Amino acid sequence: MVPKKAVAAERTFDRRLVLTAALAGFATSACGALQRGKAMAVSAPAAVAAAPAPPPPNPLEKSLLVGFCGAPGAKALGRMTGDLSEASRALRRQIQAFPAGRPITPVVELIATTVHRSPGADGMFRSRCEDSTVRDYLDAARAMKGLLLLNIQPGRADFLPEVQAYERWLTEPDVGVALDPEWAVEPGVIPGKKFGRTTGGELDGVARYLGALADAHGLPAKVMIYHQVAASVVREEDQLHAHKGVSVVKVVDGIGSAEAKKATWKTLMKTMPAQVRPGFKLFFDEDTRRGAALMTPAEVMALTPTPSYVVYE
Repeated sequence: MVPKKAVAAERTFDRRLVLTAALAGFATSACGALQRGKAMAVSAPAAVAAAPAPPPPNPLEKSLLVGFCGAPGAKALGRMTGDLSEASRALRRQIQAFPAGRPITPVVELIATTVHRSPGADGMFRSRCEDSTVRDYLDAARAMKGLLLLNIQPGRADFLPEVQAYERWLTEPDVGVALDPEWAVEPGVIPGKKFGRTTGGELDGVARYLGALADAHGLPAKVMIYHQVAASVVREEDQLHAHKGVSVVKVVDGIGSAEAKKATWKTLMKTMPAQVRPGFKLFFDEDTRRGAALMTPAEVMALTPTPSYVVYE
């Protein structure tokens, strides 16, 4: 039985739906039109961001990850939008608020595949970012000596082909993925009508692919995030196995007061596979409704187990 506070998390879905629906028209123009075919390849960009010095073999072994998420012009989806230099300065200020003593790697989480309420030509209810957008966000991450995560809201598409569509970028040493299964809906379901879901087996397929990609190209371990807002969103997590060349983090993605978020954390940590690291998401606006205080970095780092990745929207 899901706790009452986990049920409360379900009620936040309408709010997230409204935000996504309001952005659907913009996303079509900024991140490309709704596209044809589940496994459509992304064309190689004419120019590539300057290659950085290789990051540590596994940044999660060496440091805490702290990031902002966002998409071009989409303030409702996070602070990493608009002037990316200014957004990066805000992220650096947020990082400075974390307790000293542990190195921190900045993270830019770009919502690269965006869910929609309309089906598009292929009926997949999603669109993908243009190469130029990915390049801009990668440049911003590299300017901070950080990581870029490509966030995938797949609509009716499967996660693996959506991730594979960005393979050209995933062969870079400092690019990983963040999977958002609340927006992964089954055939016949319109995104936003109810929570989407995935399985440990589907996540495992993505992890296996990323590990093989890292091995084939001699890359550092790929960071793979999966977000979870409620227990129903990720099922059979024990089907997600360890793979060489990929480091997996489960981000608890609930909205609400500190008490509600801690209750969701406690519930969702129970099913996390042993090889997966914990992560935590905070919302500057939604978490502070009705005068509630945003959890401080010290409060977040006092959670058990200690988060390996903290992301703000």
